[in-house]
Amino acid sequence: MTERIAYTFDPSTGVPPGVGPFSHAVRWGDTLYVTGQMPTDPATGTLVPGDVVVQTKQVFRNLAAVLAQFDAVLDDALMVRVYLTDFADYDRFNTEYRSWFSGPLPARTCVGSTGLAVGATVEIDLVVGLRR
Repeated sequence: MTERIAYTFDPSTGVPPGVGPFSHAVRWGDTLYVTGQMPTDPATGTLVPGDVVVQTKQVFRNLAAVLAQFDAVLDDALMVRVYLTDFADYDRFNTEYRSWFSGPLPARTCVGSTGLAVGATVEIDLVVGLRR
């Protein structure tokens, strides 16, 4: 039987503190579900100010920090869910998004939202296939 294991990481690992009651990631067999990451600074836990490009860069740094705890990288993502507060940012977001993947792009959903935690303009969560 496959065991479900939840993980919460210390900010010293480069993973920002959670902004709510959740695990940073849950592993089920070789699949990792990564909680939506916000554009927060791991050292301070505060929102990184800036436009959607600046905030997207921070979100991807935070996602990469979580994945590093499992020896995984962004190219291991199978599914990406993106939440944007302003669809006028869609094209600029997509340009930045593409720069974080070197291989074929994962499946993706992008959803418009009227608001995100901590006043962020973008949030991203992942489903990742872990390599054996």
